[in-house]
Amino acid sequence: MNTFSQISKKIAESSWFNNFILAVILGAGIIVGIQTYGDQVAHLKGLLWILDKIILFIFLVEVVIKMAAEGNRPLRYFRDPWNVFDFTIVAAGYLSLLFPEVEGVYAAVFRLVRVLRVFRIVRTIPKLRLLVNTLLKSIPSIGYIGILLSVVFYIYATMGVFLFRYNDPVHFGNLQLSLLSLFRIVTLEDWTDIMYINMYGCDHAIWGYGEAGGCTDPRAYGFGAALYFVTFVLIGTMIVLNLFIGVIMNSMDEAKRDAREEADRMSSLREKSLQEELESVSDELDELRNRINSIAGRHRKGKGGPGVTET
Repeated sequence: MNTFSQISKKIAESSWFNNFILAVILGAGIIVGIQTYGDQVAHLKGLLWILDKIILFIFLVEVVIKMAAEGNRPLRYFRDPWNVFDFTIVAAGYLSLLFPEVEGVYAAVFRLVRVLRVFRIVRTIPKLRLLVNTLLKSIPSIGYIGILLSVVFYIYATMGVFLFRYNDPVHFGNLQLSLLSLFRIVTLEDWTDIMYINMYGCDHAIWGYGEAGGCTDPRAYGFGAALYFVTFVLIGTMIVLNLFIGVIMNSMDEAKRDAREEADRMSSLREKSLQEELESVSDELDELRNRINSIAGRHRKGKGGPGVTET
């Protein structure tokens, strides 16, 4: 590894450099937020443009430093998905700068890229990166839980249409309305109002349902409606959704274990590298000592050589 690579590696691993990049990311987020005010900040357009390009240049320097830190194999930089994300953000920024006509056609896409710069804060803060890695690890298991929840939703939605479509067409008039209402219920957003409408009938004045013209065939389902909604809340909210929490917590433990193993591996590699450097220095010292002894031997031999004769 040459001197430039060593310097780049020290810079990339230093805390001051990472804190500086974090501050730049926050600044980029503030600039994007200011730009949303449109005409109200038109007088700042030139300044914001300059600051945006300075931030983009800093991100480019960061990419160069991290690639240089890889030594003779800079493409190893792309092994980290976060580095690929950072590089994509920078490349898209320079694409819009070098080809303004492209930005004009895909303006919404490039605005989205500017907003995504703020997401880079995740990889800068280790704890946030751990949370994101946890969510990514949870995706396979969450997918199966989502299938289970979808089955529960579908069963209860069809039951709701068959049971309550005449009394409560606003919430259970068809399958899609029933699914939407169940989503509202599973979030516990005023779910008791929907339950009472179907327990006591839509003509009950307390809900004002009849005034809206939606109550054409009032029917009270009493205990049956209460059983339907309470069991759905218990299954959908109290059980299935808590499975999501369990899966995420399990993935959090796995992510922490992986992080510890990675830290131990890096520490072992650093110790091994230090040991190799020490052995290399020791070999060089031995070689230098041998050379000194060889030179000293030749010097002594020269003094007692051809010019000395026996008497």
